[in-house]
Amino acid sequence: MSEEVQTKPAGPVQDLKDMATLVSLSKQRGFVFPSSEIYGGIGSTWDYGPLGVELKRNMKETWWRSMCDREDIEGLDAAILMHPKVWEASGHVAGFVDPMVDCKTCKGRFRADKLDSSPCGQKPSKNAGAGGACELTEPRNFNLMFKTHMGPLEETGSVVYLRPETAQGIYVNFLNVAQSSRQKVPFGIAQIGKAFRNEITPGNFIFRTREFEQMEMQFFVKPGTDMEWFEKWKADRIQWHYDNGIRKEKLRFHAHAGADLAHYAKAAFDIEYEFPIGWSELEGIHNRTDFDLGRHQEFSGKNLLYFDESTKEKYIPYIVETSVGCDRAVLAALCDSYRFDGDRTWLQMHPKLSPYKVAVFPLMKKPELTEYSDKLYADLKKHFRVTSDVSGSIGKRYRRQDEIGTPFGVTIDFDTLTNHSVTLRHRDTMEQTRIPAEKLIHVIRDQIENWGK
Repeated sequence: MSEEVQTKPAGPVQDLKDMATLVSLSKQRGFVFPSSEIYGGIGSTWDYGPLGVELKRNMKETWWRSMCDREDIEGLDAAILMHPKVWEASGHVAGFVDPMVDCKTCKGRFRADKLDSSPCGQKPSKNAGAGGACELTEPRNFNLMFKTHMGPLEETGSVVYLRPETAQGIYVNFLNVAQSSRQKVPFGIAQIGKAFRNEITPGNFIFRTREFEQMEMQFFVKPGTDMEWFEKWKADRIQWHYDNGIRKEKLRFHAHAGADLAHYAKAAFDIEYEFPIGWSELEGIHNRTDFDLGRHQEFSGKNLLYFDESTKEKYIPYIVETSVGCDRAVLAALCDSYRFDGDRTWLQMHPKLSPYKVAVFPLMKKPELTEYSDKLYADLKKHFRVTSDVSGSIGKRYRRQDEIGTPFGVTIDFDTLTNHSVTLRHRDTMEQTRIPAEKLIHVIRDQIENWGK
């Protein structure tokens, strides 16, 4: 190659220090944009740009495969709008509330249990709970469900809710799925879908938003086997995050106990990730007992007992739930992969999550090089998500691809035209190797499949 490219780090490698840096990178490179930005935005809603769409799609795909490639889990896509009695049975109408307070001084609205982490509107350097920062009202309960009306008239009988979680759509379809798929307990139902919560104090980028996407699986088991399955799913779920390339030291389990344990739960653990904002929930694994199916049987009048043909027993299955926010999983992948060494920024994420797997570069804008590059691009595109970049120096093009997490760069130079070899560059090490163009697809596929091994 005729242009010298730096192959050594400029300084010690640093991780992400603050969320603002990631917000800026995400907007600049097309991962995430503020929603309705030309109108000044709307509270804590975000739009996924061209690269964000690909990253999120890859995250959902790897989750779906981990669930539905199994013989004992079926897929579902339930409606967002459901009969309002669903939310009475689930307890959301009466109990899905947060304690809210208002500030008479800055006019801000805060969760009463989160004052120590909520900045005052007039004094952002102080938290709302700090002495004298805010003059607060008495707490009052605020239901987090969004209400809307079904039909042409806005009256009491037409009230419906935007679902605050996807799980209830699974519970009310338990018999439909079991009978149509001929599944026998134990088995699970998996679903990816939108949910909506009218959060009082959303924030921290895409960590807590009012519109978000959940990846949930409810596993139905025989009572008495529930804790065995609970422990199994705990191990499986944290391994999924490891397999996505998330560093083990950045993940931990947090047990719910005492007042933190929901009244219907027998056991509950969060998988927490150490975000720049601190350790926070990424995924929940819960033993929900027979509460959910029992409540829906009570409120609907429908018999939801499961008949076990092998033992001739009838019972309401216990449920082991795994629930991960897709947006939080994307945020964890971005935070965990961010690297900076004083000269360049790169996203050291697992290739299966990267928006592009390969970038193709003709060394110069010469017709013979671009023609060869275009043909190679077309061949690679049959197998991988590929991009091409011809603008600027080869070093700058490498840097742009590093910043969006593209793991492999392929450069075509004048030697390529004579010996049909190309330069394969690795994002994380900047190592460059010369390989025959005909072996490129095999080499890249092999390295992706064996990544981290």
